[in-house]
Amino acid sequence: MARVRNPWLRLGLQALSLGVDSSTVIGFRTLKLAGGGPAAEAESRRMIDEKLRAGLEWQTLALTGGLGHTPQSATAKTLSHYRRKVRANKRRLTKP
Repeated sequence: MARVRNPWLRLGLQALSLGVDSSTVIGFRTLKLAGGGPAAEAESRRMIDEKLRAGLEWQTLALTGGLGHTPQSATAKTLSHYRRKVRANKRRLTKP
């Protein structure tokens, strides 16, 4: 039986994984913000700065052709771009 390869299925699973990691980061950040104090203030500033920077970086990729020429490559590169950011935050926030 031939195996059907659907790039959208793979991309959908990657999006699901990104969503799970994002939810984890949201939870950790919520705990940090709920603690208040200087650490919460620093985290909130960092969060806003990171979101703006990630969006501008993605926009630059989109405007310069860095996302590729097909819907699948644009989706894959977008997921990869945000996955790196989310995983870096997850690693940082779960450090002991």
